[in-house]
Amino acid sequence: MRKFDLRVLLILSLGHLVVDIYQGALPAILPFLKEKLDLTYAMTGMILMASNFTSSILQPVFGYVSDKRAMAYLLPLGLLAAGVGFSALPFSPYFLLILGLVVISGLGVASYHPEGYKTAHFFTGDRPATGMSVFSVGGNIGFSLGPILSMYIIELYGFSSLPVIVVPSLLCAAVIVAYRRTIMMPVAVHGEAAKREAPKTSSVEYVALGMVILIVIMRSWTQIGLMTYIPFYFIDYLKGDPLYAGKLVFVFLFCGAVGTLVGAPIADRFGHRFFVRLSMFLSMVTLPVMFVPAVEKSLFLFVVLGVQGMLLVSSFSVTIVMAQKLLPTKLGIASGLMVGFAIGTGGVGVTILGLVADNYSVPVALYSISVLPVIGFILSMFLRYDD
Repeated sequence: MRKFDLRVLLILSLGHLVVDIYQGALPAILPFLKEKLDLTYAMTGMILMASNFTSSILQPVFGYVSDKRAMAYLLPLGLLAAGVGFSALPFSPYFLLILGLVVISGLGVASYHPEGYKTAHFFTGDRPATGMSVFSVGGNIGFSLGPILSMYIIELYGFSSLPVIVVPSLLCAAVIVAYRRTIMMPVAVHGEAAKREAPKTSSVEYVALGMVILIVIMRSWTQIGLMTYIPFYFIDYLKGDPLYAGKLVFVFLFCGAVGTLVGAPIADRFGHRFFVRLSMFLSMVTLPVMFVPAVEKSLFLFVVLGVQGMLLVSSFSVTIVMAQKLLPTKLGIASGLMVGFAIGTGGVGVTILGLVADNYSVPVALYSISVLPVIGFILSMFLRYDD
C-alpha cells in the first residue's frame, strides 16, 4: 500500500475545491436567473435537476470508464468545462440555453470526481478516512465558497460580471497539467495490485452498499435543500439582503468542510458505521432549532447553521471510504455511486421541494427538510458493515 502522501492529496483537493465552486454557486444565483427569465420555482428546480443529473447521477458512468484505465485528462478538462459552462449563464436569454450550459458545467463536475476520488485512494495509506477527508474537504470548501464568491461578484459588479468566476478553473487546470505525472504515474500500478488482492464482493456487501447509498441520499437532500431554500427564503420571501443569504449558506457549507476534517479521524478510530449513525442522529436533533423564531431573526442563526453543517457533512468522506471498501475492485464506480448517484438523487428531491414551494410556500418547503435526517438515522440503524 502506498504511504499517506499529503502533497498529492492537496493538489487533487485544490482541483476538487475549484470544480465544486461552480456546483455550489448554482443554487445561490437561481433567484437572479429566476428574476431575469421570469421562471417559476418548479423551473428553477428543473435547472437544479439538470445540474444534479449531469454532475452527479452520471458520475458512475465516468467511474466505470475510469476503472478501465487511468484517464488523467479528465481532471483538467473537467475543471475547464465546469468553469466555462457556469460562467456563461448570465449571457443566456433563454431557459433551454440555461439548461444546456448547466449540462456542460455538470458534465465537467462529473468527469472530475470519480477520477479524482480513485486517484486519491492510492495516496491515503493506512488512514483511509483521514486521507480521503483531505481530498473531500476541497470540495466542501468549494461548495461553501461558491455562494459567497458569486454573491460578492454580483453585489459589487452586477450579475453580468459573474463570468469572471471562470478564472479559478483556468488556473487550476494549468496546475493539474503541470503535476500530471506526479499525480497519475502510480495509479495504474496500484490499481492492478488492488484488483489482484481484493476479495469478491458478496450479496451482503451489495445490500450494505445500497443502505449506504440511501443514507447519503437523505444527507444530500437535506444539504442541497438547505443550500437552495435558504436564499429563496431570505431573498424572495423575506425580501432580505442577498449577501446576507449568501453568508448563511457559506457558514453552513464551510462548517461542513470543517466537520469533514474533524470527523474523519474520529471515524477511523471508533468505526465508520458508528460515526455515520452519530452524524445522522445529531443532525436530526439540531436541524429544527434553526426554525425557532428567536433563532431565525438573530445572528445566532449563523451558529446553528454552522453546527448543523458540521454535523451533517462530517460523514462525507467516511461514506466514500465505506463504499470503496465494499467495492474494492471498482473504486471509480464506488466513488461515482457515493459522490455522484447518491448525492445527485438526493438533489433531485429539490424539484419536489420546488413543487411544495409553488403550491404551499417557501417556508413549508424549508420546514419539510427536517424529516430527512430522521429517515437517514433510521436507515443507519439497519446498516450491516464491518469496520
